[in-house]
Amino acid sequence: MTLDQAIAMQPDWVQYWLYVLIFGIVILPLSLLIWRQTRLTAILTIAASVLAGFGVSWLYGRLGYVKLLGLPHIILWTPLAYYLWTQIKRVDMPIWPRRIMMAVLGVFLISLVFDYVDAARYVLGERTALAGTGP
Repeated sequence: MTLDQAIAMQPDWVQYWLYVLIFGIVILPLSLLIWRQTRLTAILTIAASVLAGFGVSWLYGRLGYVKLLGLPHIILWTPLAYYLWTQIKRVDMPIWPRRIMMAVLGVFLISLVFDYVDAARYVLGERTALAGTGP
């Protein structure tokens, strides 16, 4: 079973959340390429998100659909969330890039809450993969 097929087995709200997630971690950051002050932020955000996606796919291939799949998000997005916060606070930041970064940060933080909770549950022993999704 592929990762996409495993995700399709999840409740509808998870699939809808993934649409919001993709919009918030790829589409919105692409718009930050417009402003000189946010080009580095855009590149870092997109790169971290692509790397996190590869990490999730790699973990899925090794462990199946388990609670630990958010680990690449935790590793890459936690420092990125702090970086985004520092960029939002810059006095020379135009209002629209600031709003876009706040939306991206909001998506990251919501995702990270799920990821940290799931990772903690995995560490505490909830390691069973979704039926039919083991390595």
